[in-house]
Amino acid sequence: MDEAKRTACRVNQCRLSVSGIVAAARQTRRWSLLAALLCALIAFPVRAGQLSFLINGKAVHLEEKPGTHYNEENWGAGLQYDFNMTKGKWVPFVSASGFKDSSENPSYYAGGGTMRRFSFGEKEGAFHVDAGLVAFLMVRKDYKDGNPFPGVLPVVSVGTDRLALNVTYIPKVDPKMVPIVFFQLRIGLY
Repeated sequence: MDEAKRTACRVNQCRLSVSGIVAAARQTRRWSLLAALLCALIAFPVRAGQLSFLINGKAVHLEEKPGTHYNEENWGAGLQYDFNMTKGKWVPFVSASGFKDSSENPSYYAGGGTMRRFSFGEKEGAFHVDAGLVAFLMVRKDYKDGNPFPGVLPVVSVGTDRLALNVTYIPKVDPKMVPIVFFQLRIGLY
């Protein structure tokens, strides 16, 4: 009987050791991802593009579903990095953001795209209108069971390098949803 208890004890210790190793690996993976993102942000100035802070703030629902109230104050924050404009006046970018969605749940996305720049002035930083597409992965509690899903949307940005308004149109993609116009304020950091 003593030998059986000792064997059971060793098995339980082994299980605890394995679960501890798995938990440590998950924690290490999270910190590694965070460190990689930090290194990427630090490396951005080398590319001489434009890092901006995004303030999410407003969604306008273009249709109403009877008996449904939508949150149109989609407060949140994120980052956008615009790479140098190409000779064809295209501005590639990457962005990531989190905000409170129309159902008052947290939503997160990360992606990138490109926009064609129409400048109104010769100086760098002149007023411009950019128009293009953004592709992304998004996570929403009330869509696709909270699993990440891909999307591609049209985007327009109006302003300067230091301050601009990003506007995205989100069509009705699910019977439960309505079309939306989503607004972000983009503030250039450097």
